[in-house]
Amino acid sequence: MNSADLLTDAFTRVQETVHSVVEGLSRADLHARLDDGANTIAWLVWHLTRIQDDHISDAADIEQVWFTRDWASRFDLPFAKDATGYGHSTADVAAVQVGSSELLLGYYDDVHEQTLGFISGLDGRALNRVVDEAWSPPVTLGVRLISVISDDLQHAGQAAFVRGALERR
Repeated sequence: MNSADLLTDAFTRVQETVHSVVEGLSRADLHARLDDGANTIAWLVWHLTRIQDDHISDAADIEQVWFTRDWASRFDLPFAKDATGYGHSTADVAAVQVGSSELLLGYYDDVHEQTLGFISGLDGRALNRVVDEAWSPPVTLGVRLISVISDDLQHAGQAAFVRGALERR
């Protein structure tokens, strides 16, 4: 297994988790909160997808799917068009209202496709390229990709927990 295969496997596991959480959910379940301050499934999946889209496009020096495939207009959220959910308040979480599970999955799958296209040609040397000098030490591509995978899996796991809690109600 090479670096690209390993990364493909990891991002595909995220995709599988996202689909298992979101498929078949009603709008009410997508926006349900376990308490007044809790994140919704809609917000968690939108946010993890926005972060992946933002970070991968930056590392690959390509445009975000959010803009190139007009997802920003389709979601029509009350935030700046480049918002990713980082630093969102509980009111902001509630403002992420999506029309359907298909909308969330469509955006996620487009980002996943772009991600796999980017990582398919990577080798170990490419992972050493510095992609963010704002940190000490500077962030390499390999570290950035693992960070995205980790963040995605945490948020997907949170969404799975919410779905499980909703199913037990």
